[in-house]
Amino acid sequence: MAVRIEKDGAVWTVIHSRVKARNAMDPESAQALYEAFRAFEADPEARVAVFWGEGGVFCAGWDLKRVAHFETPGVMASLEYPEDGDVIGPMGPSRLELSKPVIAAIEGPAVAGGMELAIWADMRVMGEGAFMGVYCRRWGVPLIDGGTVRLPRLVGEGRAMDLILTGRKVEAEECLAIGLCEYVVPKGEARQKAEALAQEIARFPQGCMRADRSSARGQAGHSERAAMRREWDGSRGMVAEEGAAGAARFARGKGRHGDFGEI
Repeated sequence: MAVRIEKDGAVWTVIHSRVKARNAMDPESAQALYEAFRAFEADPEARVAVFWGEGGVFCAGWDLKRVAHFETPGVMASLEYPEDGDVIGPMGPSRLELSKPVIAAIEGPAVAGGMELAIWADMRVMGEGAFMGVYCRRWGVPLIDGGTVRLPRLVGEGRAMDLILTGRKVEAEECLAIGLCEYVVPKGEARQKAEALAQEIARFPQGCMRADRSSARGQAGHSERAAMRREWDGSRGMVAEEGAAGAARFARGKGRHGDFGEI
């Protein structure tokens, strides 16, 4: 099975395992990953997901050996973008809009469509030696899984243009420097760090966290006033639902002086 899920309480680790193909995506894997993240979204006990590629490779992009045998009209017909409902992308979950956070744990290459999957996640943890890049530039394959949308929002338009136009390799340390990832850890430890982060996030009151996440991800394209109104509309219910209870715990002595240990 190319995709499996390992659960540790409220944290799900979604694993893509086509190791012999460097975790390049094929239609079967794309469908399985899409269904795995839909199941994560639907399960009320699941709070945070980690997305990991087995075998020291996050994802080498779309399996070009499969593409070479497709007829172009048939491929393009399968990539239509419907107006409503959950939408499967060529790379699987890349067009899903989840209400819960996903952390990408990256070892080795996350290139072409694999890079698009990495930047679909909320956060990225990279092992030393891991790298990203728009490697599909060499073959005339465009970014169609959100790369041209999400990359400028993460690193700014100028840096995004550099990466998109040149297709060059971006090592983990540069990814950290330009905001393309949030953590760099020793090689082989990306999954461990991502799961530790996920467990920390899963401890917090979830309604408030998801409201803040939704506002932060959805503010692009709005005026400041409109974005702040959107923030207020999405969060005001949480003040009564979770904020009051949290304030009461603080009043009883929990979490004082920035202590996140016992909350």
